[in-house]
Amino acid sequence: MKKITYTALMLVSAFSVMFSMFSCNDYETYADKKKSEKKAIERFLADNNVCGHINVISEAQFRAQDNTTNVDNNEYVLFEDDGVYMQIINRGTGRTFPEMSKDFADSTVNKVVLCRFTEYDIMSGDTTNSNFGVVGNVVDKMLINYSHLSRSYSGSFTSGMMYNMNASSSVGNGVAVPSGWMKPFDVVRLSRGIDDLAHVRIIVPHSSGTSNASYYVHPYYYDITYQLGI
Repeated sequence: MKKITYTALMLVSAFSVMFSMFSCNDYETYADKKKSEKKAIERFLADNNVCGHINVISEAQFRAQDNTTNVDNNEYVLFEDDGVYMQIINRGTGRTFPEMSKDFADSTVNKVVLCRFTEYDIMSGDTTNSNFGVVGNVVDKMLINYSHLSRSYSGSFTSGMMYNMNASSSVGNGVAVPSGWMKPFDVVRLSRGIDDLAHVRIIVPHSSGTSNASYYVHPYYYDITYQLGI
């Protein structure tokens, strides 16, 4: 009886060790996820089936080129402060948010911005969201606030696909606009016309992305146009 009990205990102990080992192997820490994200972005920059090999330029070169990127050379500027990569397809017509702030005594601007976009999950390699070509010309609507004093942006989606897909990050009556989406506002010009829209492509790491991106630690690639709303 004692021998049977001892054998049973040994088996239980062995299974416990194996379970522990498998649990440790299956568990991925936040640091592990960040490393995976970094590698996924590096692979995407090197080669992808969305926009091809990407040539990264510095912010200094970007400024020297009058805040533009060479589209023919597939240039993207890397912003070191948050890891966002951006390509300016078209700066648009009209004015930037900093330029618009000169019209206001308190240098604070609140504007409705309409956007059309495609969202691509770099980790999974899938297009996960898009309102380009949607019947009825449906656009996503954002309310953007810019403070000239702090040179900072905040915003919320008030309707559209991003609003519906990221309801968990609600702010009042809207859904928080990720900081990566607002990165272009210092340089793109916004107007109400539809013929010459501001157009960018951006790679947004999870730390500057949506609530879903932050939760899963996934980087996303976006193709976005911006239009000033009413």
